[in-house]
Amino acid sequence: MATIRHLFHEMPSDRRRQLTDLAVKVSIPRATRLFEEGRRADRFWIIRSGQVALDQRVPGRRAAVVETLGRDELLGWSWLFPPYLWHLGAETVGPVEAVEFDAGVVRALCESDPVVGRAMYRYVAETVAERLHGTRVRLLDLYGPQGSGLDP
Repeated sequence: MATIRHLFHEMPSDRRRQLTDLAVKVSIPRATRLFEEGRRADRFWIIRSGQVALDQRVPGRRAAVVETLGRDELLGWSWLFPPYLWHLGAETVGPVEAVEFDAGVVRALCESDPVVGRAMYRYVAETVAERLHGTRVRLLDLYGPQGSGLDP
């Protein structure tokens, strides 16, 4: 699993410090809406404790939860790719402790420092790949003739 440790492992300590200096510790109450699908993605978080539900709008119905994220997971990757709009919505399940980053500042750091940029893009790409794999397994479990074939 791509964790924040993987991101920092890729960087020399001085680069790691540049990124951690941008982190802001936040406490987010239960049932807080963090972002909405289609709106501007201007920040992202690393969850330290608690859970956040990712959801997708369904016309005429309540938003469907597609995944729940927890400790040490990246919340938000849309900030890294134009047009910088959220692909999903997100809401805290309970109280959440996290570190928050200003997306524009981190993007500028990635552009100005190839070492940081490579590590960040790799971390986000690994996160997206893992989540796509998880979605595929869930879809096979729901709709496949014999499920995913993976043991629980």
